[in-house]
Parts: sequence; structure tokens; C-alpha cells
Amino acid sequence: MASDPRGGGRGGGGGQPSYWVPRPPLGRGGRGRGRGQNDYAYRGDEANLQVALQAPTHAVVPDDLGNGGGGGRGRGRGRGEIYYDGGHQNVYRNHRDDYPERASGGHDGRGHGSGSAPGHDARGHDGRGGNYYAGNGQNIYGNRHGNRYDNRDNYAERFGGGHDRGSGLGRGGRGHDGRGGNYYAGNEQSVYDNRRGNRYNRRDDYPERGSGGHGGRGHGSRFDRGHGHARGGEQHRGGPDNRMANFVGRGGGRRRGGADDVDDEDYFGDGQFRELANLRQAETPLADVYADKDTAARKEKFKELLINRAASMFPQRPGYGTVGTHCSVRANHFFVRLAEKDLHQYHVTINPESTQKRMYREIMSKLVSERQHTDLGGHHPAYDGGASLYTAGELPFVTDDFEVTLGDNNTTRKERKYLVKIEKVAVIKLEELWTFLAGCPTDIPGKVLQVLDIVLRDIVLNERNNMEYIAVHQSFFSQRIGCADVEKRAKYQDLGLGVAAWKGFYQSIRPTQNGLSLIVDISSTAFIQPLPLIDFAKEVLQKDDLRQFSDMDYDKLKRALRGVRIEVTHRGDERRKYRVAGLSVDSANDLTFLSSSGVQMTVKTYFREKYTYDLQYGFLPCVQVGQVQNQNYLPLEVCKIVLGQQYKRKLDDWQTSQLMKSTSQHPSQREEYIHQVIARNQYSSTKRANEFGIEVDYNSTTVEARVLPSPTLKYHNDTICEPKSGQWNMRGKKVYYGARVSNWACINFCQDLSDLAVYEFCDELARLCRSTGVDVPNRRPSIFRTSPARVEVDLPMCYQNAQRDQKIDLLLAILPDRNRSLYGNIKRICETQIGLMSQCCRKDNVSKKKGHYVANVAIKINAKFGGRNSVFQDTVASLPKVWKKPTIIFGADVTHPPAFDDTAPSISCVVASLEWPEVVRYNGVVRAQGHRKEIINDLEDIIKELLGAFNAEPDKRPHQLIFYRDGVGESQFKEVLEKEIPEIEKAWKAMYKEEKPPQITFIVVQKRHHTRLFPGNYNDQLFMANNGNVQPGTVVDQKMCHPRDFNFFLCSHAAGIKGTSRPMHYYVLRDDNNFTADELQSLTNNLCYTNACCTRSTAMATPAHYAHKLAYRARCYVTQGPDAATAASSRGAAAPTPLPEIRDELKRSMFYC
Repeated sequence: MASDPRGGGRGGGGGQPSYWVPRPPLGRGGRGRGRGQNDYAYRGDEANLQVALQAPTHAVVPDDLGNGGGGGRGRGRGRGEIYYDGGHQNVYRNHRDDYPERASGGHDGRGHGSGSAPGHDARGHDGRGGNYYAGNGQNIYGNRHGNRYDNRDNYAERFGGGHDRGSGLGRGGRGHDGRGGNYYAGNEQSVYDNRRGNRYNRRDDYPERGSGGHGGRGHGSRFDRGHGHARGGEQHRGGPDNRMANFVGRGGGRRRGGADDVDDEDYFGDGQFRELANLRQAETPLADVYADKDTAARKEKFKELLINRAASMFPQRPGYGTVGTHCSVRANHFFVRLAEKDLHQYHVTINPESTQKRMYREIMSKLVSERQHTDLGGHHPAYDGGASLYTAGELPFVTDDFEVTLGDNNTTRKERKYLVKIEKVAVIKLEELWTFLAGCPTDIPGKVLQVLDIVLRDIVLNERNNMEYIAVHQSFFSQRIGCADVEKRAKYQDLGLGVAAWKGFYQSIRPTQNGLSLIVDISSTAFIQPLPLIDFAKEVLQKDDLRQFSDMDYDKLKRALRGVRIEVTHRGDERRKYRVAGLSVDSANDLTFLSSSGVQMTVKTYFREKYTYDLQYGFLPCVQVGQVQNQNYLPLEVCKIVLGQQYKRKLDDWQTSQLMKSTSQHPSQREEYIHQVIARNQYSSTKRANEFGIEVDYNSTTVEARVLPSPTLKYHNDTICEPKSGQWNMRGKKVYYGARVSNWACINFCQDLSDLAVYEFCDELARLCRSTGVDVPNRRPSIFRTSPARVEVDLPMCYQNAQRDQKIDLLLAILPDRNRSLYGNIKRICETQIGLMSQCCRKDNVSKKKGHYVANVAIKINAKFGGRNSVFQDTVASLPKVWKKPTIIFGADVTHPPAFDDTAPSISCVVASLEWPEVVRYNGVVRAQGHRKEIINDLEDIIKELLGAFNAEPDKRPHQLIFYRDGVGESQFKEVLEKEIPEIEKAWKAMYKEEKPPQITFIVVQKRHHTRLFPGNYNDQLFMANNGNVQPGTVVDQKMCHPRDFNFFLCSHAAGIKGTSRPMHYYVLRDDNNFTADELQSLTNNLCYTNACCTRSTAMATPAHYAHKLAYRARCYVTQGPDAATAASSRGAAAPTPLPEIRDELKRSMFYC
């Protein structure tokens, strides 16, 4: 932004996060006026602009403040709307120091502005304006910097309290009481320790959200508690009104600029937490203070184990990578400090048992509140909601029984007594955790981490649950999160078919090189709408009139209601709850039962006589609740769905896209949301955190990263392509090796797409195929028209008609929309029945005929028919280790059926490269295996089949095997190592008749994790993609990785226009080829540029991506088709649908591209 010659430049917009803000421009001369968006104005006469420009550029300036004129007798207007005369020199430099506090205290002007007299006057101020304290005679910048460093407590708190005498870095800075000028002596620690003391002290102050005075005497001590203060709203001395203190105290939904907070992105609907999040990020990170010191102490303590202990089953990190351009990124990891207390586990038994798990948590919560300071010995335990209770100190008993009473006159629930038995089970030593964090070769301390996760979960559900969170695994969701307007939020959350999107957050504690880290991320999932069952039925069946209730409607509604919890509405305040087991065959008008009096009557009659209730929807079936041996039936119209039930069935395409949109945010917005979660939860100030000695940093982890260079690609006639930001295009290029498609046909499933539009698209596709090097001689294919409902009959018939003249190689199918069912049926018929290559296109893309889309279809067709789109220009540089010896690269994945499918098989897929050294084309094998079994069955036979297809002239035997395995969780690493890798060895030995095992490098690829990377500086375009993400090729192997093992995070792709990219986590389970960190990271990144489906780098290594695509394709064979439809509509249990065989014509091709 250019400077304004008439006065101050316009200030930045208020309310947005400001992580690294460059110095705004200054107005030149005149009695100019600069105004920010929130009407902060500064005036200045002509003066010394050069002095102003010498102010430090690295300071973080509030982005909603305008800039005053350059020098002169400038006037700064503080938050209290009171003007203060500046000195004769430098207004900008003056308010640079004052405004980070954001209090409305008086500016000295003379002291702060005296650029010409370093060493004089640099007076402090006490926030009330005018009561000055002598500085220490340093130069102005040094004194000011000394004040900031020495009085970090003052600035971080952002209250108008008095500053100390600016005593530099030597002695403990004096505390203050928030009223300005009344000082209390700190201890004689160093400034740094004193500041840490303040940090611990404020843990007590901030939860109250008040604006009262800070306990000065506690500021000098790390363990002394400060004085608590009022909830806010009162005015406290320390500035003309101490507006910032009052503002934070009120927390009334206002931003920094004072405007009403109506931003939909303020997910918690509370501007106070946006302020608190920004405030906390200004503090010194805990990791900077403790991480290195704690790690060094642990390594010293366990150095004997580091030397003498047996080797780990996984390879040790071979060092850190160095290749690439170094940069800093932030991760959503928050350093956690844990006291060295052993953990005690207790078993909990509650009688009578309850079918509602939430009742157990309510019972234990009441027990703790009533017995904490008596029978529990002052301990505040953490409860897992089931049968386990944990404390950080021993309870005063080994086993004991307690009686808990729930329900009273203030609730509709009847009073009920529960007997709770607590008995000691075990002591969980933290020694295993400390040895692991020291880098000793030991297993991940899963039990300790599980307990810590339970503690943090209990904090959210019991001490921070004013948002009414619903816990789903390690995530917490609330329907209240979203925009402030309830109607707008409901519309935004609605996914249709009785389902809504709820937002929330995920949290999990992980061990890293930096110590323990809490990972927090945005999360979203689908919940069933808490509707009356009649309204829910209308949503599911998509009809307003339920009188036309068909057998298909019955099946659809029965599937939708199975397992859903409901409550009755016809018994007044007594809302009994049940779980739906099914639907009655007969309607409520016709369904009869034997009453308690022995009379046979219909449900309709029973409700009229018992409750004087005439059913309006008696023609509908009843819901069946209760056990099979004691079935009860309830009419739909007297039932309502209970709030807070996760929707576990598979969403349709539109619902999936809408759900993804709810979490698809610009990286800066996502990062701000995460910091708001941390600020709201304030883990460190809770009772359970105090019990277990947990302190969570408010600053995210800053990590040193590197941006790896992208590989250079080679096209036809040695045309060179250098991708930029993970993307390139086919403009002016031909594929490296073009395939031939002799004859083809097109089938149109769109009723509103004309034949002319189809002809034009086919002509354009043929033209672009030839221009990109794919041989398609026929520009006028046969075109057929049918409807999606007739795909089973018409698709084979169209194929037979097209075959009359000559054999066709390709079928182009035009689909009306994102129709997953139609797409799956087309692929199943073509690939398992006919043996025909197919390519699907959506109607909207066919109508637009955009060049880049058609070119992308062309390169997919080329890959399917055995062509090679591009190769590496420099094999030696792009394929480290691989180029030296014949190497085969595998990718593997296992896909599982959706929830509520108890019979469908899991499907394993393995792909392998066909050639060396050009690892471009792949062959694939698909197998069905046991329901939800992750370990690949018959892997030996699969590997032998893929080895047999490998061709590496003149030596056909590969010497190196590299295996990228997708879909494996951390808890399964050992099982994969012990079961899958031996199968690979057996296959190799059997194939080549050798006893010596092959050289295997086995890497797990994990995408289902919640680590995210954010640019370290949103204003630095060098290390940030255009969409605000980190640059493609960003790799991290320090601070946030395993303390010992060989793993790294790689963000190899550029996310879409909107959204935050997710790095892949690569974990090495075996490495016989002895890769260095640079070699494996570069190889993995470069393989992401070989995907034949697009002209951009992919999120995961191409072999693993191909295996994932093939697994998805095979799932279509099982879930689509007449057999699957019959099984889905069957009112009884269905046998699993077998996986059909892929036709031999396609087995050796990349038909899944």
C-alpha cells in the first residue's frame, strides 16, 4: 500500500489474525490524518519521517490501527478515545511501543519520541497517563526492548498496569497489581524465570475472565497463586477506564476494533475467545523454555539404555534431511508438560447397569463432586465413561463402595440410587514414557498416552462443556458451533435426508522429538436431525404425503431407523427412551397385540383408550423397540429422535461434498479456529490438569521445514517440463509414448443432453487426443442413448450393436451428475462382464468442453491403453537408490465396508511397477478377504503374480523391493512387520529359487491423521502457495516426529482453491536398502509427480494412490449391481456379495486411472 501524501495511510482491516505484519506506510508531512477501519486516528505535523522509518519492522502491530502522520506533534488516540500529545519527533515510533498493550494509558511522548537523545528520558509509564518512572539510561530502543523483554508479563496480560523501572535483563522485574503504580517486589530470580512465574500465576487469573488487579506478590514465584478477580464488567483503575481489561472481562462478542462480532467464521460465536487466542499466542512458548532442557535431561538420565538396550524392531532415523530450501512452518501441535507423577488405575462397577453410557459419566461426576474432599482424599480423578478411573495419586483405599442418588424434585426424572464400587487395579509408571521420549528403542507407551487422552477428554466433557459437546472417539461436536444466526446455521448444517453437519474439534496427545504434543484440529461429521419421526420419514423418503407408502419406502425407512434412539412424546414430561430394532409389517391401524388385561386390540385402539390419543398416521407401520423376546411397538407420530446421535451410514455424493465444504477452510481460518479451541478449553487451568500435573502451551509448534525441488519431466521429442507449485499442463506438449485407440463408442445417459452436443464433445476429444500424441483415428464414434435405470440391459446391448462392424476398444459414458451408483454399475459391467475399457464424463464437463478438462481425459485414456504420459528427465537425480539396481515399487491398500454392513468382505489391492528404470506403468491385483481384516491375505501369491509381470531387461529379476503400504494404523505396525513382510520374502524366494532374502524397504503411508502444516508467514509468498497453504514439497522430519524411528511428514501436493492441505505421514518399518533421509524423502516426493491421471503432484506416493483407486473400484463391484440391490432390500440377513473377477483383457492394464 503506497503512502498517502496527505497524511496517514489507511490502517489494515480489524479482526483478522495478524501473525507477521510489516510496518504500514506513514503519511508525509502536513497536518494529515490516518484512519484505520475502526476509526483509530493519528495526526501529525511535518517532521522527521526518516526517524519514524527507522522503527523496528519486525514488531507485531495491531492490524486495525491506522498510522499517524510522520512525526511532528502527533496525537495518538487510544482505546479510551482520549488524545495524548506526542513528542516533537516520532509518533509512529512512540505508538509502536505503547499500542501492543492496547490499554488507554498516557503516552509520554517526550521519553518515547526522543530519537535524537539516546540514553536520556526513556521513561516508563503506569497506564494512567502522566505518572512517569525514570528509565535506566539505556538508549531508547534498548530501554524499550528491555521493557518488553523484562515486562513480558505486562504486555502479555494487556492490562494497563504499571511498568517497572525498565531494569533490563538482570534482576527480577517487579510485579504489579493492575491498578498502575503500586508495585510489589518480585523474587530475585532472573527475568526469564520471573516471567515464567507470572505465566504460572496467571493460570489462576484468566479462567475467571475478569479485569481485576493481578496479585503482585504472586508474580515473583512460580508456585504462588495470584489473587482471583471478578468476572468482569466492573471498572478497575489502571488507565482512564482500563477498557481492554473490561473488554476481555465482558467477552461480549466484540472484536478488537470494537465492532459487533457477526462473522460466521467465529465458530464459537464469542469474540472474547478470538481475543484470548491472540493474547495467548503472544506469550513465550512453553516449548522454548522446557523442550530442549527436558529432552537433554532425559537423554542424560537414560544414556545407559540408549547405549546398551537391544535394537528396536523398526529402523532408526538415519539422520535429518538437508535437501531443499529451508523455511519455518507452524503445526497444530501444542507442547504439553507433564509432572513426574505415577498414575493409578481403578476398576469401576456401577449397579444397576444402564443402557445409556452417558449415565455412567453423570453418576461418577456426582460421586466426585460429593466425595472429592472426603473419601477420595482430595483427588480429582479422570473417568473414561466405562469401567476405568485414573488418578495421579493413590486413593485412601484399595476398594470401597459408594451410593450415588440421581434425580430430584427439580427434574422430570425419578430419583434413583446407584451402587458404585471402586477397586485398585494397577500403577502405571511414567518411566516407559520418559525412556521413549529420550529416544530409547522401546514400544510406544500406549497405556500412558491412553490415560492422558482420557484426562483431556474428561476436561472437555466435564469442565469445559458449556457447548454441550457430543464425544465421537477423539472428537467433540456441537450443533451450537457455527454462525450466530440459528436459522442460518440450521440451513447451513442441513445435509438433507434427515441428516445435519455438526462442527467440532479433534484432540489427541502424541509423543514427539519435542516432548509430548497435543494435536488439535477442526473436525466435522454428520448427525441425525432430532426430528419427530413423521418429519424424519418425510425427509428420508423425500415426500410430503406419506399416504403413498410403498414397499420400497418401507425398506428405505427401516434401514434409516435401525439402531436410532428415540423418545416418546405422548406421556407428558416422562420421556422414555428406546432404541429402534425395526418396523412392524402391519400398520398401526391393523397391528394387534394382547393387552395386560388379556384383550386383543389394535395399536390404534390402545392409544385411543389409554391416552385419549387419536392417531393421524395410523396407516403407517410402527417402530419396533425393545428386545426380540419382549417386543414393543410405538406409532411413528408419538416418537422423536433423541439429540446427539452420529449418522454412521454412508453419505451420498451431495451430502459428502456438503460435509467437506463445512471443514474446507483457508489455512489461516483453520489455524485461527484451532487457537480459539485452545483458548476456550484452557486445559492448564482445570482441576484435572492440576491433579495430573498437565500444562498445555497456548502457542502452536514452530518447526523447521524444507521445500524439496520438484523433478523435471520429459515429454515427446525431449520436451522439458518443470512443474511450478506442484502443477503443469499439456499445452505445447505430447505424451512421451502414445497409445492407439482404434475404435470406440459413446453411450449417453443424459436425457437433456442433445446428440449434437455429444458429437461435438467426441470430436473435440478425438482432436485433443491426437494433438497430445494419442492415436485416435476415428473422430465419429457410434453414439447410443439410454437411461440410468436401464444400464444393466442397455449397456451390454449397446456394446453388441457397436461390435457389429468391428471390435471397439473404448466406451465413453456420459453421466448426468455425480451418480455413484451409475458410475459403479458401468465399471462393474465393463470390467467384469464385457472386458471393455471405459471412460466416464459428467454432463456439465461435456457441455463446457474446456480444453484443460478434455486434455486431462486424453492422458487418462493414454495411460489406460499402455501409453506413458511423461518420464523423469534425469533418472539419477529423480530416483535416488532406484536408478542403481533393477527395482520394483509396490503400492498396497485394504478397503473395508461401511458401517452397519456386517457381511461384505474387505478388499485388498496391490499394484507394482512393470518396468525399470521408468517406474511409470503399473500392474494390479485385487482380492476379497475376511470382513474388516486389515492384514493382506494370500500376499505371497499376489507378489509372485506381480513379480512375474515385471520386466527389467536384461536382468528380469529385481534386486530392490520398495513397498508403500496404505491404510495401516500405528497399533498394527508390529503385525504388518511380522505377517506381511515375511510373505513378500517367501514370494521372492519361491520365484527366483534363492535362499537369500531380497532387499526390502517397507514404508507405511498414513493419511488419516490430524497433523496440519501452516505457513510460518502468510505474507511471504516464497514459501506459501497461492491458496495460503505450504508449498508442495514441504517436508518435516524434526520436532513433531518420532523421537527415534525413521518417519517424516510430506506435503507433496497443492490443495484446491479452498481448503488446507494435509501432509502424508510416512513411517519406515524396514529398510534393507539403507536410504538416507534425503534419498527417501526425495524419491517419495518425486513419485508424486508420476500419476497418469492428472498434471499435478498428488497427495501421496503414486503407487499407494493407484492401490487406493483400485480398491475403490473393486468396492464398486460389490456394492453395485442387481445382487447387491437385492441384498440391500432384503428384510432378512443377506449373504456377502462375492467379488467378481476382472476380465483377462484388462488385468494387465491401468484401467483404474
